[in-house]
Amino acid sequence: GADARVQQVLELAGELEGFPRHLSIHVGGFVITREPVMDVVPVENASMHGRTVVQWEKDDLNAVGILKVDLLGLGMLTVLSRCFRYVAQAHGEQLTLATLPAEDPRVYDMLCEADSMGVFQVESRAQMNMLPRLRPRTFYDLVVEIALIRPGPIVGQMVHPYLRRRDGLEAVTYPSEEVRQILEKTLGVPLFQEQAMRLAMVAGGFSAAEADGLRRAMTHKRAEELMVPWGRRFVEGAVQRGYSREFAETCFHQFRGFSHYGFPESHSASFALIAYASSYLKRYYPAAFCAALINSQPMGFYAVHSLVEDARRHGVEVLPLDVQASDWDCTLEPGEGQDAFGRVQPRLRLGLRLVKGLREDHARQLVAARGEGFLGLGDLARRARIPSHELARLALAGALKSLCGGRREALWELQALGPLDSGDLFFGMPLDGARVELPLPQVAEEVAQDYATTGLSLDCHPFQLFRGQLDGLRAVTAEGLGKVSPGRTVRTGGMVICRQKPPTAKGFTFLSLEDETGISNVVVMPDDFTRYRKEILGSPFLGVEGVVERAGKVVNVKARRLWALQLEEQPRAPAARSWR
Repeated sequence: GADARVQQVLELAGELEGFPRHLSIHVGGFVITREPVMDVVPVENASMHGRTVVQWEKDDLNAVGILKVDLLGLGMLTVLSRCFRYVAQAHGEQLTLATLPAEDPRVYDMLCEADSMGVFQVESRAQMNMLPRLRPRTFYDLVVEIALIRPGPIVGQMVHPYLRRRDGLEAVTYPSEEVRQILEKTLGVPLFQEQAMRLAMVAGGFSAAEADGLRRAMTHKRAEELMVPWGRRFVEGAVQRGYSREFAETCFHQFRGFSHYGFPESHSASFALIAYASSYLKRYYPAAFCAALINSQPMGFYAVHSLVEDARRHGVEVLPLDVQASDWDCTLEPGEGQDAFGRVQPRLRLGLRLVKGLREDHARQLVAARGEGFLGLGDLARRARIPSHELARLALAGALKSLCGGRREALWELQALGPLDSGDLFFGMPLDGARVELPLPQVAEEVAQDYATTGLSLDCHPFQLFRGQLDGLRAVTAEGLGKVSPGRTVRTGGMVICRQKPPTAKGFTFLSLEDETGISNVVVMPDDFTRYRKEILGSPFLGVEGVVERAGKVVNVKARRLWALQLEEQPRAPAARSWR
């Protein structure tokens, strides 16, 4: 945890001769000074006990020469740690970041198919579109992939030149051998901050200090203003050293792109390692990976229901919430049958953490009281002693079905228990023998209750309720879009799981729609977004009519018309369940 990282920084400081160990936590990292920190900068107590915060921002610290060490905390590291533990428990295999098999072709096959939901750094819609185009086959391809889809390379117009050169559609040329040595790994395109600094020194004649000054200007919040003098300095220096003005101006235009956020190569390589590790675990241990993702929420682009649907598409059997079997976290239970790699994949049991309104301490209290199992709802109430309103949340979430048979039956029986603090001598005793006829709920009611209480449903994907409407329009499923020829007009639809309108996309909006077969991508033009703004922003379920566009394996629907889908009235099931 944080204490271990603090100790590591202190040990590093202790290795520097004559360097006193005065340290304070700054936002996102540590500040180290020769004198006690509180004698140099204003310090205040943080909300966490035993922690302090330096009040100055990073530019002020740099101005007075104070050493600041940034520590980047990543939720995916928690996911990997948990997943390694689950793999050891379920498969008996001890894995770490250092021992994962490297350069596995099956992992890259998966990424080339844009099968990257939940994978670190490459799960966004833009990255999913890029993966089949870049087709990563090596670790360094992942390093480039992660760095390429950033505002800096996009604004600096580096993305398409790199792809054209990688596909052999554009020749790769270098104005000098020195420039070739700097840019050869990225096909002549400066994708990383280190390359910009080295180009400034080699082509522009910058000193090391000047190159670092350029880097600071590129990453400053007033970069557009601060980079103007550096641009004149670079272009004139490059021309004087024999480079063409066109080359120099193109390079500096790319440098200016970094002011919109670009990566150092070392940063991208570190991220690529985690991306590869998460891809490997998703490929070979999908149940453990999904459990680790859910237990580490909130994080990433996708809600739990999308992660679970993705795991099921990868062959994972997902078991429902059950007070007789579920822990607080999602857990793995022994499975049956072997997967394509000869492993017996475990089943994923959903955890009580998904029940909205259920406190963690009460859920753990329930698990501790369970023992060999509860005999009924009254037995659970007596032994677990959790508030009745939380028992009602468990009933609405369907977690009491193994005890009561259904949601309505659980709620009916719960009414007879009375409040926990009533002191009723007969609290938790079975009901009398009276029988009642409880009508069966509609499927739509069950699904709506699932999403209201847990955020997902294992019985029915919500969009299946609209499939009849779309079948009448001859609509195509998300899976079926992959078989449609480009240029053809189609109708499709889905549940909106992601809306993106990046500032670098020139007003275009990108939608991800999920149905029972997968996820489809929809591109909305700026004018069409204005026309259908209400539907796009306000409707959870959308129908789309548009033209299929294909670039390699990347399939998009360029929307022409969008409409909100409304659930048609469904007849109530005539049958009823008898309950006593």
